[in-house]
Amino acid sequence: MPTQNEKAKAFARRHIKGEPLILFNIWDAGTAAAVAESGAKAIATGSWSVAAADGFADGEKLSLDAAIANLERIIATVDLPVTIDFEGGYTADNAELADNIRRVIDAGAIGVNFEDQVVGGTGLYSITEQQKRIEAVREASDKAGVPLFINARTDIFLKNLADYGETHVAEAIERAAAYKAGGADGFFTPGLRKPDYIKQVVEELELPLNILRMADTPSNSELASLGVSRISYGPGPYRQMIEFIKDAAQEVYAS
Repeated sequence: MPTQNEKAKAFARRHIKGEPLILFNIWDAGTAAAVAESGAKAIATGSWSVAAADGFADGEKLSLDAAIANLERIIATVDLPVTIDFEGGYTADNAELADNIRRVIDAGAIGVNFEDQVVGGTGLYSITEQQKRIEAVREASDKAGVPLFINARTDIFLKNLADYGETHVAEAIERAAAYKAGGADGFFTPGLRKPDYIKQVVEELELPLNILRMADTPSNSELASLGVSRISYGPGPYRQMIEFIKDAAQEVYAS
């Protein structure tokens, strides 16, 4: 079985411009096993789905202890690299953030999604603040001796979902540069869906770009042609599963 470091390095190598790593996001050990058996190259949790499966709303409403325990069960179930959607790291304090990241690494994870929105607030951390937060994550990773893949997420586009434009793209590119300087390995832009803007970000970015699949997102093949390196399915799989259960249950009770 590969070591944690070997898994981390293999995971990083799979971020190839134009040949995106596909992550069909899961929420527990059972769904991790199912996706692993289906041909996945890596396993990724989605915080929305993990929370919903436990009866909570997204936004760190599920406790840190519960999130780590769920992560441990997932990692014990599959041999693939596992990356966790770690939201805002469960704290605004950088020292506590480092401790929380160490718990993620000790559980066996090889990557994190780490977002720049103020969880529980309304806006984003400033570029300088978020760069320092990423530096804290990277320092914790270095001290643990594990090359954790830091997928730096910006919520610029989700915050302006209906009417984002050039100004938001420019800010995203500025944030990406700062996040890379802080130690990020990838850049995640949920809500970015317009092909011309995706292409622009890819061309100006020095990090692999991660796109979230949404109803009006370009197809995976088009995203690949635009130079995307990673595609995430987010809460989509969970929502599909819930609709299937509802339909099946309604059929049973209707009869």
